[in-house]
Amino acid sequence: MGKIIAIANQKGGVGKTTTSVNLAASLGVLEKKVLLVDADPQANATSGLGIDVDKVELGSYQVLEHTISARESIISTGSPNVDLIPAHIDLVAIEIELVDRDEREYMLRKALQPIKNDYDFILIDCAPSLGLITLNALTAADSVIIPIQCEYYALEGLGKLLNTIKSVQKVHNPDLDIEGMLLTMFDSRLRLSNQVVNEVKKHFNNMVFKTIIQRNIRLGEAPSYGESIIAYDATSKGAVNYINLAHEVIKKNSLNG
Repeated sequence: MGKIIAIANQKGGVGKTTTSVNLAASLGVLEKKVLLVDADPQANATSGLGIDVDKVELGSYQVLEHTISARESIISTGSPNVDLIPAHIDLVAIEIELVDRDEREYMLRKALQPIKNDYDFILIDCAPSLGLITLNALTAADSVIIPIQCEYYALEGLGKLLNTIKSVQKVHNPDLDIEGMLLTMFDSRLRLSNQVVNEVKKHFNNMVFKTIIQRNIRLGEAPSYGESIIAYDATSKGAVNYINLAHEVIKKNSLNG
């Protein structure tokens, strides 16, 4: 049985897409079958895996609309064992178009159910908002990874996200779990980074992944080449961090690897 994990935080620039692309690629090289769903109108996960966004004709927009099945929208990527449901800028219109639909929060869940068992993991890269697309992702997901950057405003808005998760649990998806909080953009030279790590661990304890994603120039460069960090520089600190995270996720879900 596959597991659906949403990667969500309404704050922008915290490493959601970086995590979605590189965790998918890392799970793939560890021989897990992965589907990445790009549910962000910016479509950065799509371009980050080397797909030309302007040439995307079928993707998450049509899947949410239910004009095509999820299976019809899947494309293969250059990353081993990683498939993609791509996004396009037209996804931005979906919030308005779904607003009058019955069960509008369940569109993604219904679309993914028929293919859930085809994959070990389905990762959903969420938009930096708590709008209807993110609500669909949280309703579809079994769990959520929350990236938190090791910077001054790290905990700002986290309460709002946790309240949204509680609300989804209460109304739409009682089985939604927090897979873990992931500390990103860590710089060991900065006292502030260390303070944020200590603060988050103090507040959330076992909910925080042991793996911390360190600031790494190669991680920032990889998307401009349309590659994951695994393909771009497998020996870099960023690649090692994401492989470690993948091991942690696999172990947490009791899958061999």
